[in-house]
Amino acid sequence: MSSRVTGRISVRDVNLCVGCQCCMFACSRRFGDAGLGRSAIHVGSAGGVERGFIVYVCRGCPDPPCMKVCPTDALIKRPHGGVVLDRSKCIGCRSCVEACTLGAVFWDWEKNKPIICVHCGLCVSHCPYGVLKIEPTMVDGR
Repeated sequence: MSSRVTGRISVRDVNLCVGCQCCMFACSRRFGDAGLGRSAIHVGSAGGVERGFIVYVCRGCPDPPCMKVCPTDALIKRPHGGVVLDRSKCIGCRSCVEACTLGAVFWDWEKNKPIICVHCGLCVSHCPYGVLKIEPTMVDGR
């Protein structure tokens, strides 16, 4: 039986975040975009520079609420948490956006589909302040 290592994004220390948005630019680049429109991670203000920042990113729920509300089963559970989007099944109802308790499902208005974190780690590798980390998980036999 073979195994492979996969991961899940987590926020190591949000107090280290300076709001530079490097993580967002890195994520959008996986789609070939130069802007921030298709990022699966967002950085927001917690109420001004003095109050810090909030990082919105999929934390890989073990029982994803976004998946539960999808009427077409377009969101498929990942081993060890989170979901994968089957774009061909998605009807653009936005139920997944509303159901995410973390506010971490974003919307691609051009394609009328959700933007789902694939836990690739690009945001982690481009964060100069060590805010994010990827927690390795082992998937056996896949």
